[in-house]
Amino acid sequence: MSGPGPRPPGARSVDQLLEEARSRITRVTPAQAAERVARGAVLVDIRPQSQREAEGEVPGAVVVERNHLEWRFDPESDARLPQATGYNVDVVVLCQEGYTSSLAADALRSLGLAGASDVIGGHRAWVADGLPTTGGPAA
Repeated sequence: MSGPGPRPPGARSVDQLLEEARSRITRVTPAQAAERVARGAVLVDIRPQSQREAEGEVPGAVVVERNHLEWRFDPESDARLPQATGYNVDVVVLCQEGYTSSLAADALRSLGLAGASDVIGGHRAWVADGLPTTGGPAA
C-alpha cells in the first residue's frame, strides 16, 4: 500500500491548522474558564454524547456537538441558541483534551465572536483541576 503522496499545494497539516487557530484565539486554563463562567460566559461542551456519558459533564455547560456549533452561535442564524445574543457573547469552548475546541473557538471567531476561547487541556484538565462535574468516573 502506498502512502498519501505529496501534499497538494496550499494544503496544511492538522498540526499547522491547530497552530494557526491557536494564534488567533486566547486560550484559558480550566480555572480561568470557571471564573469567566461565574461572570456570565457561556461554557460550550462540544464533545459527542458518548464522551460526555463516559467522562461526565460540567454542570451548567451548554451542550452543542461540534457539527452544529457555528449554526447555534451565529447571531444571524435561524438555528441560533438563545445564548447567541450578539457578537460580544463570551464563549468558552470545551472538548475532551483541548484540541478540537481550539479549532471550534477559531471558527466562532471567524463568525465575529472575537472573544471566543477554549479550555487548555479540555474536560480532562477540568477534572484534574478538581472543578465540578456530574456523571462519569470523576463524579
